[in-house]
Amino acid sequence: MAGTTGAVGAAGVMLAVAFAEPGGPEVLRLVERERPVPGPTEILVRVHAAGINPIDWKTRAGVVRLAPGGDVPGWDVSGVVAAVGLGVTLFRPGDEVYGMPGFPRLVGGYAEYVAAPARHFAPKPVGLDHVAAAALPLAGLTAWQALVDTAELQFGQRVLVHAAAGGVGHLAVQLAKARGAYVIGTARAEKHAFLRELGADEVIDYTAVDFAAMLSDVDVVIDSVGGNYQEGSLSVLRDGGTLITLPTVETSALAAAAAARGIRSGFLLVEPDRHGLLALTDLVESGRLRVHVDAVFPLAEAARAHTLGETGRTKGKLVLKVA
Repeated sequence: MAGTTGAVGAAGVMLAVAFAEPGGPEVLRLVERERPVPGPTEILVRVHAAGINPIDWKTRAGVVRLAPGGDVPGWDVSGVVAAVGLGVTLFRPGDEVYGMPGFPRLVGGYAEYVAAPARHFAPKPVGLDHVAAAALPLAGLTAWQALVDTAELQFGQRVLVHAAAGGVGHLAVQLAKARGAYVIGTARAEKHAFLRELGADEVIDYTAVDFAAMLSDVDVVIDSVGGNYQEGSLSVLRDGGTLITLPTVETSALAAAAAARGIRSGFLLVEPDRHGLLALTDLVESGRLRVHVDAVFPLAEAARAHTLGETGRTKGKLVLKVA
């Protein structure tokens, strides 16, 4: 990755990874930027690590742009409060925090500093280092808002998680188990042992068999794949179940078919959520949730991290180490 260099932490200046135009991983460049200043109700966080998510490379490639913003990708961050803006009472300089600030507006997680609303953060879980903590917010909140807030998952229900070994999937498996569900996951065969370690009751190799031909009477489906998986997912649900799609918006035909059977269906876009973060923290600190980090890259190698992530073959999360 080409770019400028400069003194880390120099007054008013920080390093960040930006893209001047949409494109492949090679458009990511290490650049110098003016350090942000926290406004009222905001905090300035010295970023120690930044998590990587599929939405990052989709934004970089120009495939998705959910809201106006800058040219520095990334939302998952973990770090230390460097300064607080007017009116902030939740945090003080020196506090360790993690969060998903600003989503879906680009606030620039791939940088040494981020300024964002204080209530988009929570105290970093005790026992997690910054790398692991940075891997949790976006994927963890997506799984929480899907299973708990939307599906209102109950003890004993049957849950199907597609792409169960991925960033959202491996956390959704654990969240569902923590709520007493029977969990089925789809993944390649080489990831089945990993999923069973996380608590999956049943695993299906989607490359070898048709999951729709093997399952029925499922209460909740978390679909992290989209596309033609939506029809198969709908077919395995019981009447009155819940289908939550994450990467693609459902078609009008699918919505009508779901409604005819009393199935709640829809596309979920994760939101910043302090209460959700606190719930995830509680699960982590009680030993019921662990985040798996597949690989860690220095900030300057964000392009290499994106290249690996776009293969779709990783388990859990990829993280940039910033500080």
